[in-house]
Amino acid sequence: MPKADLTDLATRLEEHLGDPHDPGSRMSYRTVLEYDERETYPYDFVGALRAWGVPEYALPGEQGGRAGDVEAEFNLLRLVARRDPTTATALIITNLGFMPLWIAGTDEQKRRVVHDVLHGYRLSWGLSERASGSDLLAGAMTAERVDGGYLLTGEKWLIGNATWSDGMTALVRTSERGGPAGFSLFVLDKRTAPVGTVAELPRERLHGLRGMDISGLRVEKLFVPESARIGAEGQGLEIALKSTQIARAQISCLAMSAVDTGLRLTLDFTEGRVLFGQPVSDIPYSRRQITECFADLMVADAVSLGAVRALQVAPEQVSVGSSVVKYFVPTLMERSMSQLSVVLGARFFLRGHPHYGVFQKLMRDLLVANFADGNTVVNLRNLGQQLRSLLVTASATPKDDGLRRTARERAAVLYGITRSMPAYEPWRQELSSRGRDDTVLAAPDGINRLRALAEEDKEDEERDRLSRAADVATELLDHVGSLTTRCEELRSRLGRDFGQCAELFDLAKEYCLVHAAAACVLTFVHSHEALEEPLPSGAVLLLQLERLRRHLRPHEAVTGESDIDEVMRVLRHLHQGDRLFSYWQFPLAPRTADQAAARH
Repeated sequence: MPKADLTDLATRLEEHLGDPHDPGSRMSYRTVLEYDERETYPYDFVGALRAWGVPEYALPGEQGGRAGDVEAEFNLLRLVARRDPTTATALIITNLGFMPLWIAGTDEQKRRVVHDVLHGYRLSWGLSERASGSDLLAGAMTAERVDGGYLLTGEKWLIGNATWSDGMTALVRTSERGGPAGFSLFVLDKRTAPVGTVAELPRERLHGLRGMDISGLRVEKLFVPESARIGAEGQGLEIALKSTQIARAQISCLAMSAVDTGLRLTLDFTEGRVLFGQPVSDIPYSRRQITECFADLMVADAVSLGAVRALQVAPEQVSVGSSVVKYFVPTLMERSMSQLSVVLGARFFLRGHPHYGVFQKLMRDLLVANFADGNTVVNLRNLGQQLRSLLVTASATPKDDGLRRTARERAAVLYGITRSMPAYEPWRQELSSRGRDDTVLAAPDGINRLRALAEEDKEDEERDRLSRAADVATELLDHVGSLTTRCEELRSRLGRDFGQCAELFDLAKEYCLVHAAAACVLTFVHSHEALEEPLPSGAVLLLQLERLRRHLRPHEAVTGESDIDEVMRVLRHLHQGDRLFSYWQFPLAPRTADQAAARH
C-alpha cells in the first residue's frame, strides 16, 4: 500500500476513534479503565472496529478481504493498541486463527471462513495445552479417523477468545507416535457441535489484559469432517510454525503502542510540571531519560518495519526476523516503560487518575507481548539453532558476492517505506533461513550510504552526527567477528551439548543487537527522503545506536548535551503535532478533551 494511502487509512481510523482522553470518544481511556477494573471483555470496542472494517485488512483480497500489504493490518492494530491492548489482542487472535487457512487452506475453505468472519464469525488459535505449554510436539489432543472425518478428544488451555469465539483452529495429534509429521490442523466449529462434545473451560484471571477471554476448550469425540482439516494429514506442525512466525512479527505492535502512549503521557506531565524553577523536561537528567525511551521506541520501530515487510519481501528469512523482533522489541519496550514510570513518578501509580491512570494498565498489558505465540526462550532458541550459519554467512561473504548484492536490493524495499512490495504469499515462508539475514548482510552498504549522506550534508552539526553514527554502527557490526569466534569456540568445547547451552542464548541476544543496529541504519538511509519534518535526524539515529551499544558497554555514552537537546526538539515536535512516535508519523486524533487533568 503506498505511503500516502496507508497514512490516509490510519488518519481515518484515528478520526473515527477520536481523542482517547475525551470521555465521549468511541474508545476513551475512561471506558478502557472501567472495563479493566471490572475485568470486562471489550465487546463494544471489538464490534465497532469490526463495523469500521479493521479485521478486513487481515483477510486475503482474493477471497473477499481487503488485505494487500501486511503493514496495513500491523499499523491499524497499533493505533487500536495505543488506546487498549486488550481490544487489539482480541482482534489479533481471529487473525491468527485464520492464518493457517491462508497458508495451506483450499480456496473453498478460505472463501467460506472469510465470508463468515466478515459476518461476525470469531476464531481462536488452539496451540497450547495445560501439560505441555510451548512444547507443541507434546500436545495430547488426538484425532481418531472415522468414516468421513475424525473424532477429536482432548483439551486446549490458555487460549485467547476460546469461550467468546465461534470456532477454533486447533493443532491435533493424528499419529499415536507423534513427531513432526504426527500432527494436523483442524477448524472446530462450536456452533454445530453436538451437545456434550464441547465444554468451555473457566476463564483465567490475568495480571494484564484483565478483560481478555483467556480460557480453553475440552472436546470429547467431537466429529469434524475431512473438509475441516487444513492441509494434508501430518502437515499441521509445519503450518502452525509458519503461522507463529507471522504472529511474532506482528505482536510487537502491542508493546510499541503501550510505550507510545506511555511516552505521550510522560511528556504531558514533564512539559507542564515545574520543579526547581524549570519544566521537568528541561532538567538534564529527566530530559535524557525521556529521549532515551524515545530512541528505544524508534529502534523498535525500525526493527519491526523490516520484520513485518519481510513477510512479503523475504518470506524464506522470516524465521530470523520474526524471532529477533519477538524477543528484542517486547524486552526493550518493557525496560523503556519502566524507565518512563520513574520519570512520571507517583502519578503512574494512581489507578484512578483522570489523565495518567491508564499508564499502569499499559505497563501491565505490554507484558503479554513477551510470551504470546512463543516466549523469550522459544525465540532465542530458534535464533540459537540458526546462529552459527548466520554468523558464518555474515562474516565470510565477500562484499561483491551475489548474496550481498541481493541483500542490498532487498534491504532497500525492507526499510524503504515508500517502496512497493511483492504480493503477500505466506505459504512461501520457510522454517529456516539457511544462514541468510538480508538485514545484517546489507548493513555494510547501509553504513557506506550513511557516510555518503554525512559528506553531502551542509550543516556541520548534522554532518558530524551522521559521521559519528556511522562509526558506532561500524563498531556494532564488527561485533559479528567476536560473535563468530566465540560461537565456534563454544561449539568446539561443548560438542553435542552446544545447541542447548545457556551461553548460546546469550550469543543470540547479542546477535539481536547487531540486527537492530543494521535496521536503524538501513531505515535511515532508505527512508530518509520520504520522512517529514522533524525526521530524519542524525541526533535520533546516534542516540538509537548509543542505546544499542549500551547493552555491551553500559556506562559509555557517544552523545553529548547538544545531541540530546536536538532529540528533544524532534520529540516535542511530534508530541505537540499529535503524531505517532514512528517513522510513519501518522496524524493522531486531535486533542479535544480538557487538559486540566494533565496538570494535576
